[in-house]
Amino acid sequence: MVETTEAPSASEYIKHHLTHLASGEQHSLLDFSVIRWDTMAFSIACGLIVILLLRAAAKNATSGVPGRFQAAVEMLVELVEEQSSSIVHGNRTFIAPLALTVFCWVVVMNAIDLFPVDLFPRIAHMLGVEHLRPLPTADLNATLGMSVGVLILVLYYNFKIKGIGGFMHELVAAPFGTSKNPFFAVLLAIPNFLLNIIEFISKTVSLGMRLFGNMYAGELIFFLIALLGGAWAGFNTGSILAFIGHIVAGSVWAIFHILIVLLQAFIFMMLTLVYIGQAHEGH
Repeated sequence: MVETTEAPSASEYIKHHLTHLASGEQHSLLDFSVIRWDTMAFSIACGLIVILLLRAAAKNATSGVPGRFQAAVEMLVELVEEQSSSIVHGNRTFIAPLALTVFCWVVVMNAIDLFPVDLFPRIAHMLGVEHLRPLPTADLNATLGMSVGVLILVLYYNFKIKGIGGFMHELVAAPFGTSKNPFFAVLLAIPNFLLNIIEFISKTVSLGMRLFGNMYAGELIFFLIALLGGAWAGFNTGSILAFIGHIVAGSVWAIFHILIVLLQAFIFMMLTLVYIGQAHEGH
């Protein structure tokens, strides 16, 4: 007899695609012992793609009539420079290239969601890998890691621009101000410090959660659309309608998702600039 395996149910299909290729199972909300190899591999690969593309644009740049690729990169650079100059008032030697890199990197990572949802997992399965989740920005670990990187830069510029004394004074003097009376100065310093710490934490969490939430939701919708195509059971009315729905919904959502891919990258870049710009300003 030939053994047959039943097709997975909808919940099993989605659960399989949401499972990471990891070094182990995560047992708590914060578990640094677990490494998600697929997130690491695809995020690094996307970063290398961005570096190679921007390097090629810089290397092949000409002062004459630019080609389409050079013109596109120049327009992107001008856009980022314009945004950074309007938000960050100071030395932007590092900040403008940072914003450009962040935007391009997030765009390339988000664009993985436009590939068929079964493509990379199917290739991985052929290579003997059971689980693979290729979209890095649908992993909260990746987006929060990026937002923590932004937090580190914000703290760095706060110390660099304002000095240790100036930044520490700002932490205890804003937003309620301070007083010449030592007693009232201490009373105001406590809520000021707590509110500033909460502000840094909330900015970091919201920056990572916003990107994660949008990409995770988009990924789930692609899974549901893929299930419509997998519902084919022969030439009958239900299967034909499901197939048509799969084609129409997939095409419409893919076109709309292109806007989400670009918009979320732009928002992440702009918030990065805003937070760094705030570090250049005093209360």
